[in-house]
Amino acid sequence: MSKKLRPVLVGVLGTASVAAIVIATPALSSAAPAAPVPAAAQPASVLASGGDLASPEKKEIAMELVSSAENSSLNWKAQYKYIEDIGDGRGYTAGIVGFCSGTGDMLELVQAYTDAVPNNPLAKYLPALKKVNGTDSHTGLGTPFVNAWKQAAATSAFQTAQNNERDRVYFNPSVKQAKSDGLGALGQFIYYDAIVMHGPGDSSDSFGGIRKTAMSKAKTPAQGGNETTYLKAFLAARKVIMKQEEAHADTSRVDTEQTVFLNAGNFDLHTPLKWKVYGDSYEIS
Repeated sequence: MSKKLRPVLVGVLGTASVAAIVIATPALSSAAPAAPVPAAAQPASVLASGGDLASPEKKEIAMELVSSAENSSLNWKAQYKYIEDIGDGRGYTAGIVGFCSGTGDMLELVQAYTDAVPNNPLAKYLPALKKVNGTDSHTGLGTPFVNAWKQAAATSAFQTAQNNERDRVYFNPSVKQAKSDGLGALGQFIYYDAIVMHGPGDSSDSFGGIRKTAMSKAKTPAQGGNETTYLKAFLAARKVIMKQEEAHADTSRVDTEQTVFLNAGNFDLHTPLKWKVYGDSYEIS
């Protein structure tokens, strides 16, 4: 887990940046999983370059690719129980996409879990999670909360809650946007990996800001642009943001993973896939 990286907020970006990302997260009560775009409604370039990341086999590939960078393992399902403070100013980082106590997504996850299963090990920590939101504080949490997280993570109900929040906040919005931009499965994954690390929103260092910068350099396929050219612009814009933070200075998930697939013209993420992250080699056959 030592390589699980997420953007530094409190103490590096400041409390205002934490608030901005918390505000940018979709409201729990009103959001619903994005409906898949019907094949007939997808831009022609999506179908031509290959596929739908939301299909079961492609989504599994996406989960394994992200886990290789976030957890140094392809076994993403082993991460439901993961929780620690990695010293990045976000408080606790936990679960399959690194839900954080300091940025609101952990609070929303536990609230959703409690709505579904009122009598659960984490329900009593909701007041504390509300108080520490926007900070790196452990007040009211600590070892008992860590133990409760691991206890809950052994249940299918909490695993389902993590899956649902991952999809609602990160996977569905990024894939939907990528399809709208005319991107195939690789481009959809590139968007998803970016939103997991940088968060949703429109600030320059968020997913929306990176996309805006990329679109100022190249047209998306939906705008008549070349898919490779646009994705290279997106990855270049993302690397600039990554290098602004010490925790993200290693850009190998872009350089020796996503760029490798892009240079090979593997727009549909067909297997076998071979890549490296932080110098470690991985393969999906």
